[in-house]
Amino acid sequence: MAEGKEDSEVKQPPQPPTFLEVVCKSSSKIRRFSVGTEAGFAVNLINKKLLNDSGGENVSMASHIEAVKEGEEEPVSFGPSSLLVDYGSGWKLQTVIESHGDKRGVFIGTTRVRKASAKGIDESHSVRRKQSPISCLYIGKILLAFLLIFVFGAVFTLALENLPRLILYINSSV
Repeated sequence: MAEGKEDSEVKQPPQPPTFLEVVCKSSSKIRRFSVGTEAGFAVNLINKKLLNDSGGENVSMASHIEAVKEGEEEPVSFGPSSLLVDYGSGWKLQTVIESHGDKRGVFIGTTRVRKASAKGIDESHSVRRKQSPISCLYIGKILLAFLLIFVFGAVFTLALENLPRLILYINSSV
């Protein structure tokens, strides 16, 4: 009986954590996210919490997340749509703070995060993407579509106008 109990108590390998920890450089707080969270979502959430926790004070916002390891030359940077992953022991995830002093906002994916000033969130200096909804390629495709419509219309019109002649020619040759 004692041997049966020993066999059932075989140690299982430790399960990997179901969350990742990201160190926020601005607040020095650790934020936890589930494995597979998009980096852009994590940065937006961290920035929102920084704004809420600061109470309207000027705060350095995170621009992106990177994995760093002591002794490694280059950190691994996560883009907005990259999934956060744990690279193993010695690696830690941390936010990166914009160093050029832009106080208007940071774009992460399609979401704009505004920085807080002493007066609160400053909407007058929000950053906007300059992307024209109509490009030259778009206009060219539309013109090509109209041209093709008119060409097909002309071909079908000529075919229908000459259909009686074609029928007479076929009947006379038979």
